[in-house]
Amino acid sequence: MSEYVIRFLVGGIVVSAFSMLGDVLKPKSFAGLFGAAPSVALATLGIAIYEHGVEYASIQAESMMAGAVALALYSVLVCQLLVRARMRALPATTMSVVIWFATAIGLWALVGGQA
Repeated sequence: MSEYVIRFLVGGIVVSAFSMLGDVLKPKSFAGLFGAAPSVALATLGIAIYEHGVEYASIQAESMMAGAVALALYSVLVCQLLVRARMRALPATTMSVVIWFATAIGLWALVGGQA
C-alpha cells in the first residue's frame, strides 16, 4: 500500500510542476505536452530506481521511449489517413493501431526485449 501512496504523492508533485511549466510557456497549446503522461513516467522511473536500481529503471526508460516513438508514428499515420485519404476516424485509427503495436514490439525487441 505504501508504494501507491508514494506514487500518488510523487506523481501529484511532478504533475503540478509540469502544469506550472506548461502555464508559463507560450503558446498555451504547449501546456498539453506537460500534462500527466511525462509526470507519471518520471514518478514511475523514480520509484523504479529507488526499489530496483538503475539497471532496471534504464530498461523501463528504453521501453517508454520505444512506446513514445511508436505513438508518434501512429499519430502521424492517423493524421495522414484522416486528412489526405479522407478516411473516417474509426477505420483510420483501427488500421493504424496495428502499425503502433508492430513498431512498439519491434523497437522493444531491438533494445533487448526485457521487461
